[in-house]
Amino acid sequence: MTSYKELLKQREALEQQINEARRRELSDAVAQVRALVAEHGLTAQDVFPSGKAAGKTTRSSTAGTKVAPKYRDPATGQTWTGRGKAPKWIQNQDREKFAI
Repeated sequence: MTSYKELLKQREALEQQINEARRRELSDAVAQVRALVAEHGLTAQDVFPSGKAAGKTTRSSTAGTKVAPKYRDPATGQTWTGRGKAPKWIQNQDREKFAI
């Protein structure tokens, strides 16, 4: 049976081997991609259209835009767009009487 310290040494050696193998494979992959790009005369725009980089997400064109209110509380003047959770002043009420 191996001791705890021996197992830790083995794990460290394995982690080094894993890191080396990853570096080699990444280097090979990059070289292969560069060769394909050069062979086919591709540009960065061809490979990554619209300038989107890996890992970046794009927002919807309507994200963050203001929406006109649809309902108004005549007592306080507060408004609500009709999106999300309804405010307390309009809950359990006929929304038609609050329509703008």
